[in-house]
Amino acid sequence: MDRKEFFEKSLKFGLCTCALSILEPLSGTETPTAATDKSLEQVKGEMQFIGNWLNDLLDTMDKVLDEKTKVKLIEGCGKRCFERHQFKTDIAEKGKGNLDKLIEAYNQNFEIWREEDKVHIRYGKVSKGCYCPAAKTQPVKPNDLWCECTRMTHQSIFETALNRAFKVDILESVRRGGKTCHFLVHLG
Repeated sequence: MDRKEFFEKSLKFGLCTCALSILEPLSGTETPTAATDKSLEQVKGEMQFIGNWLNDLLDTMDKVLDEKTKVKLIEGCGKRCFERHQFKTDIAEKGKGNLDKLIEAYNQNFEIWREEDKVHIRYGKVSKGCYCPAAKTQPVKPNDLWCECTRMTHQSIFETALNRAFKVDILESVRRGGKTCHFLVHLG
């Protein structure tokens, strides 16, 4: 979920909460505030369940799969994340066929610069933390797989915009102990 979508959903949730507090109780015994509290507790329980399930899946992947297979699975998530979020596909669309336009489109959300045959994408000199809602619920690990998801998202943006294959490296990431997330796209 991108930042704009997060804020829109938060606003809608807040409006729904306000509406519930104004409405008459539906069951006659439960107040709107109690219904809202109950709903919030249910959502919290579901989020905890999903977080635990993801953690179990990743732990199992660590135990039974080789590194190459684990990365391939997470790359699939990164590709779909690119396809699913409009602001990411918009970057690719705005940069269609032109590296300079792609860099300009990226610059609206990220720090980006070209250095000879490489392009740096960075989430500021220092980042507040990981922006991925799914990753935030998971413990940080030295070679965190979530970073491969983000790497593939950036690779997908470049490949879609410029219609060819690219190699993208993770130079630094918050989840791997860095101050920020920093990716390097190889143009050649």
